[in-house]
Amino acid sequence: MASTAEGEPMGERAGVPELQPEHHRDIQGGTARAAVFGVSDGLLTNVSLILGVAGASPTSGLVRLAGMAGLVAGAISMAAGEYISMSAQRELFHRELAVEREELRRNPDLERRELVAVYVGRGVPRAIAEDFVEALMRDPDVALQVHSHEELGIDPSRTGSPFGAAASSFVSFAIGAVIPLIPWFFATGWGAALVSIVLGAVAAAAIGCAIGYYSERSMVRAALRQLLITAGAAAVTFGVGRLVGVGVMPAS
Repeated sequence: MASTAEGEPMGERAGVPELQPEHHRDIQGGTARAAVFGVSDGLLTNVSLILGVAGASPTSGLVRLAGMAGLVAGAISMAAGEYISMSAQRELFHRELAVEREELRRNPDLERRELVAVYVGRGVPRAIAEDFVEALMRDPDVALQVHSHEELGIDPSRTGSPFGAAASSFVSFAIGAVIPLIPWFFATGWGAALVSIVLGAVAAAAIGCAIGYYSERSMVRAALRQLLITAGAAAVTFGVGRLVGVGVMPAS
């Protein structure tokens, strides 16, 4: 094992353990956010729709049709919305990056002073800040990355993928939406409705736990919040369907 001049093992000076690199989740690209939101929204939307239609006491075929329509329409709507949103965001980022790139080309001295001022404002001695910025400005790509991050809060290499967000949103919404629909392919009436409620509750709690774990928050609190929101929405739509449907739909 390699040692220092004082005989200490490399990386263990003065009892200080060797630093390990930190690993952080990618939360800027948009794909993970779209997936989590998609599953949650798919479940919430379709369990409410299915129970709302079931509350009117229609045939099981009508419930299946409504559930499938909600799944397909919701998944397409979510994917289109995410694509448009991420595309607009990406275009805005690229425009701002183009402006910053042009400013670095036309006014490098001004950009250098601006970045020095940023670091001095954070407590870095001016001489050190000037040397550091001077080194950064030697590489145009590094200069753009640092300036865009410090001045705009943008990472040029992580502006998000519209296609990735749209695909993730479509698939995740469909997964969430199909869960409460499953029993209606095998059962009918109140039995199928009861299984939908149970599956929806279990899935809502699981999604809440996943959100809590992903955000390093209380999994129990996140699960209860997700469960209460889902149950509240389903109860309202079931009640509306029951009140409206009793007068216009025949009993199955």
